[in-house]
Amino acid sequence: MKAWVQRVNRASVEIDGAVAGAVGRGYLVLFGVTHSDTGAMADRLADRIVKLRIFEDDAGKTNRSVTDVAGSVLVVSQFTLYADTRHGNRPGFSDAARPDLAIPLYERFVARLRSLLGDDRVATGRFGAYMKVSLENDGPFSVELVEGER
Repeated sequence: MKAWVQRVNRASVEIDGAVAGAVGRGYLVLFGVTHSDTGAMADRLADRIVKLRIFEDDAGKTNRSVTDVAGSVLVVSQFTLYADTRHGNRPGFSDAARPDLAIPLYERFVARLRSLLGDDRVATGRFGAYMKVSLENDGPFSVELVEGER
């Protein structure tokens, strides 16, 4: 399971011309699932994201979490985090989990974030939809979090 976490001033996701989810200061989280992932891994990854300290404190050190800054999280499913680009010029996606596994884990991940931050501080896109994501990076500051085997 992977999450690409981008610290943002604001982010939104649009589906069919309508905004499906938007946040102000916080994180845009691109979320991907592979075949061996579990619900327990989704919970741990959500916990790690809430505790991740990549916001600056008064001394300019990355010492504050999204909770510390009263930030929000926008979660967008992204199977392309499991792209295999080792061969040729066209990525393969056989490492990405099929929807029957990925959707329940995505929903569990989002539910865990909502239980930790509150419903009003977690927004989402829609799994499997064609989405247009807009963001204003803060920094920019982006990190990859991996739960499970690398």
